[in-house]
Amino acid sequence: MKKLSISPDLEEKIYDLKIDDSEGFSKIITYFPLNPIEKQEILKALEKPTIESIDFKSIFSDEISQLEWSKSKEQIKKKFQDELIGIN
Repeated sequence: MKKLSISPDLEEKIYDLKIDDSEGFSKIITYFPLNPIEKQEILKALEKPTIESIDFKSIFSDEISQLEWSKSKEQIKKKFQDELIGIN
């Protein structure tokens, strides 16, 4: 994953990041949907003018609070990785 100049809290919410500078396309996959402030932080770090220039996707559709994320992030990441590894 490319390193961005974003907060560590936001960075850990990102599962995958794909940037094609030649085409100006960026795709960011997070565990849960990001809030507008988090998206703006990423836009600023990528020097993108509008949110339409990035394809934001999330693995899970539920929205969770920062507190919920902080309490369960390690379990969520582990469960997702364990299930992904189990797929052949």
